[in-house]
Amino acid sequence: MSWEGGEPTIGTLFSAKLIEALGEPRAPRGEVTQMHMDVAASLQVMLEEAEFALVNRLQRQTGQHVLCMAGGVALNSVFNGKVIPNTAFDEIYIHPASGDAGTALGVCYYIYHQVLNQPRAYVMNDAYTGPEYSNDVIRTELDRYGLKYVQIEHDQLVKRAAEIIAGGSVMGWYQGRMEWGPRALGNRSIIADPRRDDMKDILNARIKHREKFRPFAPSILLEATGDYFDQSYPDPFMIKVYNVLAEKRKEIPAVTHVDGTGRLQTVDKQHAPLYWSLINAFGELTGTPVILNTSFNENEPIVQSPAEAIDCFARTHMDALAIGNFLTVK
Repeated sequence: MSWEGGEPTIGTLFSAKLIEALGEPRAPRGEVTQMHMDVAASLQVMLEEAEFALVNRLQRQTGQHVLCMAGGVALNSVFNGKVIPNTAFDEIYIHPASGDAGTALGVCYYIYHQVLNQPRAYVMNDAYTGPEYSNDVIRTELDRYGLKYVQIEHDQLVKRAAEIIAGGSVMGWYQGRMEWGPRALGNRSIIADPRRDDMKDILNARIKHREKFRPFAPSILLEATGDYFDQSYPDPFMIKVYNVLAEKRKEIPAVTHVDGTGRLQTVDKQHAPLYWSLINAFGELTGTPVILNTSFNENEPIVQSPAEAIDCFARTHMDALAIGNFLTVK
């Protein structure tokens, strides 16, 4: 991998035999043809067949009804959302950074509990384990960029933010500790109105520049999950795909995928109180306790520091930024 030009360039990861079987590879950012879609769909089907064979065998062998999965393939949210409805497992836990990073933590806890026989205590109910910055640091960065802003308390901030996104604007939402893992979970997020069927195109044109087939995610109040999806099992880490109820798809078109599904994040008041308050304020204003949530970045890793967030806000067509207790509107 090289990093010339500011973005990674990865060498060929497959042999000539794959080209013989499937044809020439698609050029980066090239056209997505029907063949590409067929290959991707077939790979997903075969992956699910293999995974269901594994987890069902595991359940039969152990008789257990609680499943924990880890590793990169455990980030396959389409499969993850099918486990409880299609197996004998009643509960499932997948770490929010379910790749090498999360697996390393699992090794530590295995040693601590299974080898050293230490009692269980900590439960990872949220992924907000990263850096956090004070209002003083944030104010310094806002002043350095010469941005006009107001400082308001959080109860007023969530109400104002709900009004801004309900009005059709795109907002950066930067609060508290950064999330651990590949998903923005309401602390380093770009948020928007899920009721607008044109919002996906607006976000891609202004900021994200993603392929048209890639959906944006719904963040929903935990207590309202069953009102919009065919499952109500919590998913605070945005790592499962559920079916959006048929009667709700027209209400939240910006976060409903072409197949009628959504890769949701359930938000509960105990573990994400500020983000819950934002969605609740939006729900009280619009009748829809759901907001569109995508990662706070543009062709880069998710922003981490206030300087990175403000820089992304300043150079893109984002309309507003709520960062700490500060609100700035273009």
